[in-house]
Amino acid sequence: MIEFVVIVESSADARTATKLADRVLVENIDWLEPEMLQHLFQWSGLEENTEHSCWKNISHIIEREKESGFQPPRFLRRANPRQKTLQPDGANTIKILNLVSHLQKTRNIKALLLIRDLDNQPERRQGIEQARSEHINRPPKLEIVIGTAERMREAWVLNGFIPSNQDEEQILKEITTQLKFNPCEESHRLRSNSLTEPDRLRNPKVVVEKLTGGRMQREQQCWEETPLEYLREKGVDTGLTAYIKEIEERLIPIIGSAE
Repeated sequence: MIEFVVIVESSADARTATKLADRVLVENIDWLEPEMLQHLFQWSGLEENTEHSCWKNISHIIEREKESGFQPPRFLRRANPRQKTLQPDGANTIKILNLVSHLQKTRNIKALLLIRDLDNQPERRQGIEQARSEHINRPPKLEIVIGTAERMREAWVLNGFIPSNQDEEQILKEITTQLKFNPCEESHRLRSNSLTEPDRLRNPKVVVEKLTGGRMQREQQCWEETPLEYLREKGVDTGLTAYIKEIEERLIPIIGSAE
């Protein structure tokens, strides 16, 4: 079975990223039906029988893999060590890539998805891209998909929020009036971490909770049911559009050739 390994910050990030990828694959591959996906590939973590792995656990996972025979390079194995110093997250990504190369000896891993909240730190994506560029031509073949949310995953949820009734329309109108901009159309402008006034309403998590009533099912509809074309249009500044494009360019060829 083909495996796509997923590295995220939380289970919610994994659900969002993988469901979006499923939808993009089905939309773009003529013969592919949703019920066929489970027979073509599986979403996995670095450790067997897991569905994803978290960035915060990478060091612990590597230590456990050492007990199974993994011997990481003494120094970070880079294709060109003379290139400029890795940006934040670049070193961690190199460690992940080294481990995946080892895992490919016994597992049919064809792609690695690196999903990260930028949290107002664009250098995070820069570091991941640096690591990808150094690994891209190294055997065995591995597609590396990058998905970075500006500022966080909840911005992608807001990109997909379409009011479904008058109550939701009214809540969105009130929030828009307070912010002086539509948080669904410009969710990248919500840059606060605060849960208290006066900046509470500029926290994407707070806005999502207000609009969805804290209901996960309603939140899921934003990425599971909202048309992909709408998400592409609204997600230019949040990294969502770029993520969808990465899926189209890097995963579709893998699944498309499996017909």
